[in-house]
Amino acid sequence: MTTVGLDARLVRAQQRYEQAVFGGDAKPLDEAERDLAALDADVALTRGRILHARFIDTGSEDPAELPLFERAAGIYRELGDARGEGESLFWVGAVHQVIRQDQATAAPAFARARELATAAGDELTLSYVLRHLCFAEQAAGRVDAARQLLTESTRLRRKLSFTAGVAANLIGLADLAASDGDREAARELLDEAAGLAAGSGAHGVGRWIEQARDRLGLA
Repeated sequence: MTTVGLDARLVRAQQRYEQAVFGGDAKPLDEAERDLAALDADVALTRGRILHARFIDTGSEDPAELPLFERAAGIYRELGDARGEGESLFWVGAVHQVIRQDQATAAPAFARARELATAAGDELTLSYVLRHLCFAEQAAGRVDAARQLLTESTRLRRKLSFTAGVAANLIGLADLAASDGDREAARELLDEAAGLAAGSGAHGVGRWIEQARDRLGLA
């Protein structure tokens, strides 16, 4: 069987199968099962993210999305993979917050995702969690706390050279500046965001920027 393009864990599982069957050593089969469980979690997480992208495009929730993220989180938890569990729990929270507009149900998923991402040193997932915690604080009218969270998310994204993500965050910071009555700061943030989005090919973010300009009267 060819292994070209296969995930490394799937390749290892196949090799351990051959080792057990042809080599007479069944001890590696437990490791093969672990590799396949991790691969299952990876696929569930990725499928869930694809369905979330479809929601962003169409505005229609696919009922399979949340179970996929929950399945991934459960498998990663069983494997002791804090990084994977934290990322999956972030997406569980995103479904409740973004799609279902249920901040209360999203909160514990975000809180646990924050703990796990911090412990695992997963700064990218942490930047996502902080961004969405900002939205929760903003919805509750706590503008200073929201700005603090989004500023830290943006710092992490700059550190990681996640340019499109920085541009997206700058839109949120512009909204917060405008809510304080600082229209000039909001305009500058949107101008920076537009430059970053154009430079990174983030055309979707570019559309969000133009929508923000219209919404804030800064077109």
